[in-house]
Amino acid sequence: MNNLGERLFELRRDKKLSQEEVAEKLNVTRQTVSKWETNQSMPDLDKIVPLCELYEITPNELFGKLKENKPTKNTEYVIDLKEEKLKTKKKAKGIAISIVLYFLGVVWIMIAIPVVNMNPIVASAIFLLICGIATGIITYACISYKKTKIPEENINDKLINQISDVVAIIVLIFYLIISFKTMAWHLTWIIWVIYGLFAEILKLVFMLRNLKDEK
Repeated sequence: MNNLGERLFELRRDKKLSQEEVAEKLNVTRQTVSKWETNQSMPDLDKIVPLCELYEITPNELFGKLKENKPTKNTEYVIDLKEEKLKTKKKAKGIAISIVLYFLGVVWIMIAIPVVNMNPIVASAIFLLICGIATGIITYACISYKKTKIPEENINDKLINQISDVVAIIVLIFYLIISFKTMAWHLTWIIWVIYGLFAEILKLVFMLRNLKDEK
Protein backbone atom coordinates (compact mmCIF):
# COMPACT_ATOMS: atom_id res chain seq x y z
CA MET A 1 0.00 0.00 0.00
CA ASN A 2 1.55 3.29 -1.09
CA ASN A 3 -0.26 5.77 1.09
CA LEU A 4 -2.99 6.32 3.64
CA GLY A 5 -5.56 7.36 1.05
CA GLU A 6 -5.21 4.10 -0.86
CA ARG A 7 -5.35 2.18 2.41
CA LEU A 8 -8.65 3.84 3.36
CA PHE A 9 -10.03 3.23 -0.12
CA GLU A 10 -9.15 -0.47 0.03
CA LEU A 11 -10.66 -0.84 3.49
CA ARG A 12 -13.91 0.81 2.42
CA ARG A 13 -14.08 -1.32 -0.72
CA ASP A 14 -13.49 -4.49 1.30
CA LYS A 15 -16.40 -3.53 3.55
CA LYS A 16 -18.53 -2.82 0.45
CA LEU A 17 -19.42 0.63 1.73
CA SER A 18 -20.00 3.76 -0.30
CA GLN A 19 -18.39 7.10 0.56
CA GLU A 20 -21.86 8.35 1.55
CA GLU A 21 -22.32 5.46 3.99
CA VAL A 22 -18.92 6.02 5.58
CA ALA A 23 -19.59 9.75 5.82
CA GLU A 24 -22.93 9.14 7.54
CA LYS A 25 -21.43 6.73 10.08
CA LEU A 26 -18.59 9.14 10.94
CA ASN A 27 -20.74 12.27 10.88
CA VAL A 28 -18.73 13.95 8.12
CA THR A 29 -19.45 14.90 4.52
CA ARG A 30 -18.90 12.65 1.53
CA GLN A 31 -16.40 15.22 0.21
CA THR A 32 -14.36 14.77 3.39
CA VAL A 33 -14.18 10.99 2.89
CA SER A 34 -13.18 11.58 -0.73
CA LYS A 35 -10.37 13.92 0.35
CA TRP A 36 -9.09 11.29 2.80
CA GLU A 37 -8.96 8.65 0.08
CA THR A 38 -7.26 10.96 -2.43
CA ASN A 39 -4.69 12.25 0.09
CA GLN A 40 -5.99 15.81 -0.08
CA SER A 41 -6.40 15.78 3.69
CA MET A 42 -5.91 13.50 6.66
CA PRO A 43 -8.65 12.30 9.07
CA ASP A 44 -8.97 14.35 12.25
CA LEU A 45 -7.65 12.73 15.40
CA ASP A 46 -11.16 12.22 16.75
CA LYS A 47 -12.08 10.28 13.59
CA ILE A 48 -9.19 7.80 13.67
CA VAL A 49 -10.73 5.53 16.32
CA PRO A 50 -14.24 5.53 14.71
CA LEU A 51 -12.59 4.76 11.35
CA CYS A 52 -10.69 1.83 12.82
CA GLU A 53 -13.84 0.55 14.53
CA LEU A 54 -15.79 0.84 11.28
CA TYR A 55 -13.17 -1.11 9.34
CA GLU A 56 -12.49 -3.46 12.28
CA ILE A 57 -8.76 -2.76 12.50
CA THR A 58 -6.42 -1.15 15.03
CA PRO A 59 -4.72 2.26 14.55
CA ASN A 60 -1.40 0.42 14.28
CA GLU A 61 -2.81 -1.70 11.46
CA LEU A 62 -4.12 1.41 9.72
CA PHE A 63 -0.84 3.32 9.84
CA GLY A 64 1.49 0.32 10.03
CA LYS A 65 1.09 -0.38 6.33
CA LEU A 66 2.75 2.95 5.60
CA LYS A 67 5.98 2.39 7.56
CA GLU A 68 8.07 1.07 4.68
CA ASN A 69 7.11 3.91 2.36
CA LYS A 70 8.67 7.34 2.11
CA PRO A 71 6.70 9.83 4.24
CA THR A 72 4.43 12.15 2.27
CA LYS A 73 2.76 15.41 3.16
CA ASN A 74 -0.21 13.53 4.60
CA THR A 75 1.64 10.70 6.38
CA GLU A 76 4.44 12.62 8.08
CA TYR A 77 2.30 13.13 11.19
CA VAL A 78 3.04 10.58 13.91
CA ILE A 79 -0.13 10.12 15.92
CA ASP A 80 -0.24 8.55 19.34
CA LEU A 81 -3.95 8.35 20.18
CA LYS A 82 -3.43 7.53 23.85
CA GLU A 83 -1.07 10.47 24.26
CA GLU A 84 -3.54 12.80 22.54
CA LYS A 85 -6.35 11.67 24.84
CA LEU A 86 -4.12 12.22 27.88
CA LYS A 87 -3.24 15.71 26.63
CA THR A 88 -6.91 16.55 26.19
CA LYS A 89 -7.77 15.33 29.70
CA LYS A 90 -4.96 17.35 31.29
CA LYS A 91 -5.90 20.43 29.30
CA ALA A 92 -9.55 20.04 30.35
CA LYS A 93 -8.49 19.77 33.99
CA GLY A 94 -6.40 22.94 33.70
CA ILE A 95 -9.26 24.87 32.13
CA ALA A 96 -11.70 23.60 34.78
CA ILE A 97 -9.42 24.76 37.62
CA SER A 98 -9.03 28.15 35.93
CA ILE A 99 -12.79 28.56 35.59
CA VAL A 100 -13.27 27.83 39.30
CA LEU A 101 -10.61 30.42 40.18
CA TYR A 102 -12.22 33.02 37.94
CA PHE A 103 -15.56 32.42 39.62
CA LEU A 104 -13.94 32.74 43.05
CA GLY A 105 -12.34 36.00 41.91
CA VAL A 106 -15.67 37.43 40.80
CA VAL A 107 -17.37 36.34 44.02
CA TRP A 108 -14.52 37.83 46.05
CA ILE A 109 -14.67 41.25 44.41
CA MET A 110 -18.47 41.29 44.85
CA ILE A 111 -18.34 40.70 48.62
CA ALA A 112 -14.93 42.00 49.71
CA ILE A 113 -15.75 45.72 49.63
CA PRO A 114 -19.52 45.95 50.36
CA VAL A 115 -19.75 43.00 52.79
CA VAL A 116 -16.32 42.61 54.40
CA ASN A 117 -15.59 46.36 54.17
CA MET A 118 -12.09 45.68 52.95
CA ASN A 119 -9.88 48.40 51.53
CA PRO A 120 -10.76 48.65 47.79
CA ILE A 121 -7.10 48.63 46.77
CA VAL A 122 -6.34 45.50 48.78
CA ALA A 123 -9.51 43.77 47.55
CA SER A 124 -8.69 44.62 43.93
CA ALA A 125 -5.12 43.41 44.37
CA ILE A 126 -6.32 40.04 45.67
CA PHE A 127 -8.82 39.82 42.81
CA LEU A 128 -6.09 40.49 40.24
CA LEU A 129 -3.86 37.92 41.93
CA ILE A 130 -6.57 35.25 41.66
CA CYS A 131 -7.18 36.14 38.00
CA GLY A 132 -3.44 36.07 37.37
CA ILE A 133 -3.09 32.57 38.83
CA ALA A 134 -6.10 31.36 36.81
CA THR A 135 -4.69 32.87 33.63
CA GLY A 136 -1.30 31.29 34.31
CA ILE A 137 -2.84 27.86 34.76
CA ILE A 138 -4.96 28.07 31.62
CA THR A 139 -2.04 29.40 29.57
CA TYR A 140 0.22 26.59 30.78
CA ALA A 141 -2.46 23.97 30.04
CA CYS A 142 -3.11 25.27 26.52
CA ILE A 143 0.59 25.48 25.63
CA SER A 144 1.84 22.31 27.33
CA TYR A 145 -1.02 20.05 26.26
CA LYS A 146 -1.57 21.38 22.77
CA LYS A 147 -2.94 18.75 20.40
CA THR A 148 -0.92 17.58 17.42
CA LYS A 149 -1.64 19.72 14.38
CA ILE A 150 -3.12 18.03 11.33
CA PRO A 151 -3.95 19.47 7.90
CA GLU A 152 -7.72 19.67 8.30
CA GLU A 153 -9.08 21.69 11.19
CA ASN A 154 -11.41 19.84 13.55
CA ILE A 155 -15.05 20.71 12.90
CA ASN A 156 -15.64 21.29 16.62
CA ASP A 157 -12.78 23.80 16.71
CA LYS A 158 -14.34 25.67 13.80
CA LEU A 159 -17.69 25.72 15.58
CA ILE A 160 -16.15 27.00 18.83
CA ASN A 161 -14.30 29.76 16.99
CA GLN A 162 -17.42 30.86 15.15
CA ILE A 163 -19.50 30.93 18.33
CA SER A 164 -16.75 32.81 20.19
CA ASP A 165 -16.53 35.44 17.45
CA VAL A 166 -20.28 36.05 17.50
CA VAL A 167 -20.45 36.19 21.29
CA ALA A 168 -17.44 38.53 21.43
CA ILE A 169 -19.20 41.02 19.14
CA ILE A 170 -22.39 40.84 21.21
CA VAL A 171 -20.43 41.32 24.45
CA LEU A 172 -18.56 44.30 22.99
CA ILE A 173 -21.81 46.00 21.98
CA PHE A 174 -23.37 45.27 25.37
CA TYR A 175 -20.24 46.51 27.16
CA LEU A 176 -20.18 49.82 25.27
CA ILE A 177 -23.90 50.44 25.74
CA ILE A 178 -23.79 49.76 29.49
CA SER A 179 -20.56 51.69 29.98
CA PHE A 180 -21.70 54.81 28.14
CA LYS A 181 -25.12 54.70 29.78
CA THR A 182 -23.84 54.33 33.34
CA MET A 183 -20.35 55.83 32.90
CA ALA A 184 -19.20 53.17 35.37
CA TRP A 185 -16.18 52.11 33.37
CA HIS A 186 -14.41 51.05 36.55
CA LEU A 187 -17.05 48.36 37.06
CA THR A 188 -18.25 47.37 33.61
CA TRP A 189 -14.90 45.76 32.76
CA ILE A 190 -16.13 42.80 34.81
CA ILE A 191 -18.29 41.99 31.77
CA TRP A 192 -15.12 40.84 30.00
CA VAL A 193 -14.23 38.58 32.91
CA ILE A 194 -17.66 36.98 32.62
CA TYR A 195 -17.22 36.64 28.86
CA GLY A 196 -13.85 34.97 29.42
CA LEU A 197 -15.48 32.50 31.79
CA PHE A 198 -18.19 31.72 29.26
CA ALA A 199 -15.64 31.18 26.48
CA GLU A 200 -13.57 28.78 28.58
CA ILE A 201 -16.65 26.89 29.77
CA LEU A 202 -17.70 26.50 26.14
CA LYS A 203 -14.27 25.08 25.23
CA LEU A 204 -14.38 22.74 28.22
CA VAL A 205 -17.84 21.43 27.26
CA PHE A 206 -16.71 20.64 23.71
CA MET A 207 -13.48 19.11 24.99
CA LEU A 208 -15.30 16.82 27.42
CA ARG A 209 -17.79 15.87 24.71
CA ASN A 210 -14.92 14.87 22.41
CA LEU A 211 -13.43 12.73 25.19
CA LYS A 212 -16.80 11.06 25.69
CA ASP A 213 -17.17 10.39 21.96
CA GLU A 214 -13.68 8.90 21.77
CA LYS A 215 -14.55 6.44 24.54
